[in-house]
Amino acid sequence: MPNKTIYVSDDDLPLYKKAQELAGNLSSAISIALRKYVEMEEGRLEGYDEITVRVGRGTGRKQRFSGVLLAEGGRSNKSGYEAFKVYRSRTGKYVLHADRRNQFTLNADDERYLTGWRSWVGNWSSDQSWSVAQGESTLQVFETVEELRDLIPEDLYALVEEAESHPTVEDLDI
Repeated sequence: MPNKTIYVSDDDLPLYKKAQELAGNLSSAISIALRKYVEMEEGRLEGYDEITVRVGRGTGRKQRFSGVLLAEGGRSNKSGYEAFKVYRSRTGKYVLHADRRNQFTLNADDERYLTGWRSWVGNWSSDQSWSVAQGESTLQVFETVEELRDLIPEDLYALVEEAESHPTVEDLDI
């Protein structure tokens, strides 16, 4: 196996030592880092961004991928809203991030205040109750854009179809 010499500044020496501790050997740590760097940089040059989204309930966890945002939109009703973002991944798959937030319910007495002139005035009764559920975000991956049709609002689906006909990056000779 060929040897390569890497010159390390004194300021970066603690970083290299820590990488060696974590990876077992420095060569492995450098290869892993370079592989990730090359993959992300090639994607960036192709027009893709590193996307990080939150999934799960409450604070949940984060998931990351390389992709481009095609369209975003949402819908709401009296109990909350859903926000959708549709991405195309670097591998050509379609990624749907759905964020369902502020799912709330009002007590039965409040239902009458949601229509007519009372909806403008509001419920000034001191006898009120309500509840809010933590939002939940999901990430789903699909092979084709048609698989999204029933999962997102029609107008958002139309935007995704339109965006799909455009290249990720268009090089202009201007």
